[in-house]
Amino acid sequence: MHDIDNDTNILTEAILRYSRDRLRMDPPSLDAPCPPEELEAKAGQTITADGLGGEQALRLFTDILAPACISIDHPKFLAFVPAAPTEAATLFDLVVGASSICASSWLESAGAIYAENQALRWIADLAGFPSEAGGVFVSGGTAGNLSALVAARHRWRKESPEHRRTRGLVISSKGAHASIKQATHVLDADLLEVGGHRLTGEDIEVALSELATDDRARLFAIACTAGTTNLGIVDDMQAIGSICQREHLWMHVDGAYGGGGLAAPSVREEFNGVELADSFIVDPHKWLFAPFDCCALIYRDPSIAREAHRQHGEYLEVFYDGIWNASDYAHHLSRRARGLPLWFSLATHGTSAYTTAVEQTITVARAAGSLIEAHPHLELVTAQQLSICVFRRVGWSVQDYHDWSDKMLEAGDAFVTPTKFEGETVLRFCVVNPRTTIDHIKEILATL
Repeated sequence: MHDIDNDTNILTEAILRYSRDRLRMDPPSLDAPCPPEELEAKAGQTITADGLGGEQALRLFTDILAPACISIDHPKFLAFVPAAPTEAATLFDLVVGASSICASSWLESAGAIYAENQALRWIADLAGFPSEAGGVFVSGGTAGNLSALVAARHRWRKESPEHRRTRGLVISSKGAHASIKQATHVLDADLLEVGGHRLTGEDIEVALSELATDDRARLFAIACTAGTTNLGIVDDMQAIGSICQREHLWMHVDGAYGGGGLAAPSVREEFNGVELADSFIVDPHKWLFAPFDCCALIYRDPSIAREAHRQHGEYLEVFYDGIWNASDYAHHLSRRARGLPLWFSLATHGTSAYTTAVEQTITVARAAGSLIEAHPHLELVTAQQLSICVFRRVGWSVQDYHDWSDKMLEAGDAFVTPTKFEGETVLRFCVVNPRTTIDHIKEILATL
């Protein structure tokens, strides 16, 4: 199984050929999911005692399994938050897999961590973080938010030992990502959601004034959002950051989607105040053109995170004197060097190309907003924000939205899913692919 023989060489060439051909698809086929029974009928039992052989297994994937997965890099994939990794990043993902790097410690992967840290430094500089800031790449925003709040609770309990067994409290907006609520659930902490879609300093002041004395003592963090997933709204981080400094509360900023906008001068001012945060995340696999899975988690003071997350064991003692052990900054130990594809793309293309690409998506999203406003049957339900448009089709029922979405996907034309705005079913565009054009938007709107 580990021998390099002729069959292995043939399989290697076949996989490299498939990867090259997939990268050259412009656009890729959109594809669509299918029911379990259909996959069962087509693929059957794929894991057997004797194996199918590499070529047959690859055919199963290319002919049956891959077409049952939607291509998130299709230019008319506008649902959820799409992805559009650069070819350089995707190619280097192959290199990362082939290199067999365990990027947990400086001892094992000094070169990889050095490169990842340069990519993290670029993001930290965009956010205005100090020179000593740093962190790690984790799997996604859920892991990043959880790890940041673990560090926040650690500082709170270290500074207030009497709360070592106290159930903590976090405040967020009602528009915060579901992963904030999930993180507090895992931490066995309470979450207080306040304000409206955008969290403001006034919301925090009111919430603090209304907290009972015991609850105020339990409060250890404010979780802000820099670009909500559904609407693209950026919280009032300037005011919230000032309050956090005054009240000595940990300020965490979830920029998983919207943080990519830091690279765009046209919207940079919307993020003012992010530099006050104690921790910040952004998912390069969303709006910074890296392949899945990749979330940058950055701390103002990484030493706090290291205290909170470092794992101890006799077999780990050789790590403890490491210059920068990536495993010390999140809830993980073993990890792939998931930041290297972003680093390679940045090193290849330069940061100016990233600014141009992010600005291009914002230009298309703004044009989409104007086209929606001019459309006789459509209405924006909230102002166009960052690269997101949320709108209604006048006169449609909930079923109409779903039927239209299903029809577009089945035809391979586009993937646009319904969402909810204050209980109403509506449509939403999220543009993060620089290959999405205004003509693509016009084609979709013409069906409405």
